[in-house]
Amino acid sequence: MIHKLHELPFSFDALEPYIDAKTMEIHYQKHHGGYVTKLNAALEAYPQFQNKSVEELLTDMSMLPETIRTAVRNNGGGHLNHSIFWSILKKNRGSGPEHDLSDAMNRSFGGFEQFKNAFFKTAMGRFGSGWAWLVIDDDERLAVLSTPNQDTPLSEGKRILLGLDVWEHAYYLNYQNRRNDYVDAWWNVVDWQSVAGRYDQLK
Repeated sequence: MIHKLHELPFSFDALEPYIDAKTMEIHYQKHHGGYVTKLNAALEAYPQFQNKSVEELLTDMSMLPETIRTAVRNNGGGHLNHSIFWSILKKNRGSGPEHDLSDAMNRSFGGFEQFKNAFFKTAMGRFGSGWAWLVIDDDERLAVLSTPNQDTPLSEGKRILLGLDVWEHAYYLNYQNRRNDYVDAWWNVVDWQSVAGRYDQLK
């Protein structure tokens, strides 16, 4: 097992009532765990790629044999996307971005509320399964975008600050088909300190 399912940085019930414990348990163990298992299976016959990080695999998938490219894209993307997702979750008690990240949002969107509106529309506009993202774009400004399935902005050369999983498995037990309620609730569990740390590292 080259790639591993790393331990969550919080307990399954740590984000309640916004994300319930049962959803978190299934999401982490079954879905994320499944991506890791299938990624390792795809690489099993190709030892020359087994020591590469998931970021390296997804940044240049043209180096991969065509026979495993789709499996790495789907399962490697699922592994990376979820790893980022868990790392930026924590009850925030109503806090928001500060300092350099706040300034960057002001420059790129006109303010935090304008960013939230743009992000909400992007998350709601993703048809079917996928993600909404906050990234650093090619022009060094912040941008909001969406990807289908487990595709990742990393493969498009973007630097990822924050991602929201809008697959139904991320919210259906608690919110059923009300994705809008899930997105609204999610703002209560964004760890802005962690996002700011990513911004300082990647800008």
